[in-house]
Amino acid sequence: MVVPSSNSMRSKKTNAVGIPTVDLSVERSELSELVIKACEQYGFFKAVNHGVPEEVISRLENEGIKFFSKSISEKRQAGPATPFGYGCRNIGPNGDMGDLEYLLLHTNPLSISDRSQTISNNPTDFSCAVNDYIEAVREVACEVVDLVAEGLRVPDKYAVSKLIRNVQSDSVLRINHYPPTMSSFKRDPAMGFGEHSDPQILTILRSNEVGGLQICTRDGLWIPVAPDPHEFFVMVGDALQVMTNGRLRSVRHRVMRNNMRKGRMSMMYFAAPPLSSWIMPLPKMVSAEKPSEYRPFTWAHYKQAAYSLRLGHSRLDLFRAHHPLLL
Repeated sequence: MVVPSSNSMRSKKTNAVGIPTVDLSVERSELSELVIKACEQYGFFKAVNHGVPEEVISRLENEGIKFFSKSISEKRQAGPATPFGYGCRNIGPNGDMGDLEYLLLHTNPLSISDRSQTISNNPTDFSCAVNDYIEAVREVACEVVDLVAEGLRVPDKYAVSKLIRNVQSDSVLRINHYPPTMSSFKRDPAMGFGEHSDPQILTILRSNEVGGLQICTRDGLWIPVAPDPHEFFVMVGDALQVMTNGRLRSVRHRVMRNNMRKGRMSMMYFAAPPLSSWIMPLPKMVSAEKPSEYRPFTWAHYKQAAYSLRLGHSRLDLFRAHHPLLL
């Protein structure tokens, strides 16, 4: 069922805003409708009873802790992130900066095995922890998009999940580490990661007990998301917005670093299609009353466009049906 979390706030625009929570263990016939409702209203929800063993989560977290506890010189041996490997502060190629360090990994097992050699003193342990985590959260992502397809009455229930399961999937795993802030008396907001939406189909996020994540509601209100180390947060990405012809909207989010007395570590699985896949509204989502809002494009094409812009810039507008240019 969907229930509001205890994290709520009031404003002149929005009253009693709460983060939706979806129990993935409830009866399936109602579950798809609840997922659709959460994704329509927020593009975001907390998933509980997700079925991922705690041991799978804790193993990857421990590997992340061990890596980020290394000296700067040791960590730099795993970088620079071009695009995969270790990165610090630089977010993408366009000058965006964040107050964080991170590991970015392609989900291909061979790529993970190769990267593990410079990341961990025990590469086998690291790669096994990463692969087990990816396998588990991939199932959560596929379950969510299957529920979306059911809720939208798409004839091919697996139209989206089969792109994620494809062996050529361009999905990635990112582990972010935000160091503790030096002072708890900082007055100005400290940005850890700037406002953006994720370009992929879906994001499955898990963090430790340190907060900082905020999402932007449909009416422009930024609300904090209370961390929950035992559960996952699901975010609609740009590609899913296109595939649902705008019915589901990708969620804009950011991370603030005010009063972090302990480091925040988050792990994001970005579910993406193969580079050659065409992204366009599903036929079920297009009608005479609701014509396609977007021109067809490949994931490689959109990915290139997405990463050519700075954080916060609108990327999907470039691919709207009425836009004069298709990059």
